[in-house]
Amino acid sequence: MLSNRSVPPCTIIPVLHYPDVSAAADWLCKAFGFIVRLRIGNHRIQLKFGDGCLVVAEGKAPSDSTHLVLVRVSDARSHCEHACQCGARIPSEPADHPYGERQYNAEDFAGHRWTFTQSIADVTPEEWGGTSVNL
Repeated sequence: MLSNRSVPPCTIIPVLHYPDVSAAADWLCKAFGFIVRLRIGNHRIQLKFGDGCLVVAEGKAPSDSTHLVLVRVSDARSHCEHACQCGARIPSEPADHPYGERQYNAEDFAGHRWTFTQSIADVTPEEWGGTSVNL
């Protein structure tokens, strides 16, 4: 799998939604020992803990969900086709993003939201407006 400095290096990455991303990241770092990896404006912060990763994102996801799961895959298009054949609902098809990822969103049979991401380029966060902290 291609490495991309703009995305946490973990395979499965929980994304938790908070009304104040900076306050949430500060609290998680202080209380639980996370380390800031990357800041994306004032709406998203990537955290790491050992070999684990977590993203805190602004606000709430659609359907009043407070979280989603980001999963790194080697081929987002074929993964999406397979998920669709198995009955997953696909709110957004695979699309390429300036931060070097091809991503699609899926919803499972119970309504849990998933984003599957494929690294397609190694892009420095500064190239698209992010700020490297502890890569």
